[in-house]
Amino acid sequence: MARDPVCGMQVNEQETQHKLRYEDKTYYFCSNRCKTSFENDPAKYLNAPQQDTAETRKVVVLGAGQVGSTFALALTISGLATSIVLIDKQPEVAEGHVMDLNHGLSFAQPCRIYAGDYSDCKDADIVVVTAGAPQKPGETRLDLAQKNTNIFKSLIPQIAQYNAGMLLIVANPVDMLTYAALKLSEYPMNRVFGSGTALDTARFRYLLSKRCEVDPRNVHAYIIGEHGDTEVPLWSQVRIGGIPFADFCRMCNIECLPEEREEIFEQVKNAAYEIINSKGYTNFAIALALVRIVSSILRDENSVLTVSTLVDDYYGISDVCLSTPVILNRNGVSRHLKITLNEEEKNKFEASARALREVIESVDV
Repeated sequence: MARDPVCGMQVNEQETQHKLRYEDKTYYFCSNRCKTSFENDPAKYLNAPQQDTAETRKVVVLGAGQVGSTFALALTISGLATSIVLIDKQPEVAEGHVMDLNHGLSFAQPCRIYAGDYSDCKDADIVVVTAGAPQKPGETRLDLAQKNTNIFKSLIPQIAQYNAGMLLIVANPVDMLTYAALKLSEYPMNRVFGSGTALDTARFRYLLSKRCEVDPRNVHAYIIGEHGDTEVPLWSQVRIGGIPFADFCRMCNIECLPEEREEIFEQVKNAAYEIINSKGYTNFAIALALVRIVSSILRDENSVLTVSTLVDDYYGISDVCLSTPVILNRNGVSRHLKITLNEEEKNKFEASARALREVIESVDV
């Protein structure tokens, strides 16, 4: 495997179409976007300073609403960050959350927690963007696209001017907004990603664990594609303790009929709508999912997670942000894993990409 000199992602020399000969050396790229950036200014990437590995772990939370504040609490409890900064359009709200969090520090790991502004994005390892218009009862994530894209046109350039390490997009519709953030920030593709279907995948694993009566941590299963109505469950790749799902069901003398599978998936897909109709918002599980993503980055874990990223020729799909299994580490998105899909899953994945492409083309970024 080669390393893309622009974004640092791992690239298979035999598979990539994007390569360039420069000063008697061949360089390989994850996408045409990175190749073009290198062609325009090779010295910028070849002479880039080495990443500072000092043990300072600064996380900025942009948006101190239900998700942002709950994530800040979960992050404080985790002990992952040495500095947590809350930024909100209502400074007094951020200040109130900061005061409340600081009062609990005698029960947590040492951490500096404070309210700030966009200038505090400087030297941040990651900025977690939860700010945006909330999803209303009965409103789909895609209905929010133009409204929150307009908000991002103001937010993202203000973050990017301070060259924060990475952007983790959480606001919905997360795939569209991840794409918008990538374009507006002009960051390399490895440094901008969305929470995507990380939570959908966790919901899928939980429901399967209930059905199979096993610990959710011993279930491997993925939801890919859009975080929303066209997301795709990969039934062909479900494993319970390493055993294919169908084999596990036979071992336990139980059936999982097609209608039962569909019921499980419908519960996954509609979970957010049901929670929002019940209490007005979702916050607990997504906060834990964000801690998991941030942990993979700050601890350089090389974890495989389904987050929303820009794809290039992934099953023929390019120039759209959606969720696939990727390796996440201190460099951000290190590598896309091309998971095996059966024909039905491939068709649904392509349909999900087309639906997102239609939204991208209809929104003014």
